[in-house]
Amino acid sequence: MEWLAVYLAIGTAVGFLAGLLGVGGGMVTVPVLVFVFTAKSFPPEHLMHLSLATAMATIPFTSASSVRAHHVRDGVDWSVVVGMLPGLAMGALLGALVAGAVPSRPLAIFFAVFISYAALNMFRNVRPKPTRQLPGRLGLGVVGGVVSFLASFVAAGAAFMTIPFMAWCNVPMKRAIGTAAALGFPLALASTAGYVYAGWHAVGLPAGTLGFVYLPALVPVVLASMLTAPLGARFSHRLPVHRLRMAFGVLLLALALHMLSALW
Repeated sequence: MEWLAVYLAIGTAVGFLAGLLGVGGGMVTVPVLVFVFTAKSFPPEHLMHLSLATAMATIPFTSASSVRAHHVRDGVDWSVVVGMLPGLAMGALLGALVAGAVPSRPLAIFFAVFISYAALNMFRNVRPKPTRQLPGRLGLGVVGGVVSFLASFVAAGAAFMTIPFMAWCNVPMKRAIGTAAALGFPLALASTAGYVYAGWHAVGLPAGTLGFVYLPALVPVVLASMLTAPLGARFSHRLPVHRLRMAFGVLLLALALHMLSALW
């Protein structure tokens, strides 16, 4: 119970940012959970796996709440969601299984490098060719598989790669954010299943885990985040596109630095 207020605060922030930037919440949740689980003296060899799995397990809930708010504002391109869905499911499950076998410190480095790359893409104001469009169903499926495989390593949902990709294909930024939120739901479900399976027989896990998912943190984070995700989505449709891009980039860089500092 002593950590309940901390988990509720995490959920409040995660939900708002998930709705605002379509990030699913994992990029915020992972570094904070690493800090909390370190303070709780969880086994170092499972620290990153527990943080990633628990963060990923929150995303279906925050994503569902966020998507509803974006959908009513016509902020979701459902044809993109359907096209990427088969690749998303396969890549997410495979990525979670692979990530469960990787030691924590290399996983943290991978996390920091990838979200830093995503942040730099947000800062670059390079305009795509006006004729460039999204690929067809096969191309979207391949992109979905690659994105979900990598996202499973960082519990980032789909946004950290799909938003830059859709912007590169001339999808409006606000519509890309809503679509990324919708993509996060199936990706997170498949990835969470992979983390549960990968940690099912792990030795030395704290009480209250389901595989690598730490349930005492999951429940309060989810409850708080579902309340604030719609609020963030409403704000995202009011802010200028340039500010949304800058906010997304700053958030990613800050989290990369915090992630590394928490493990060293």
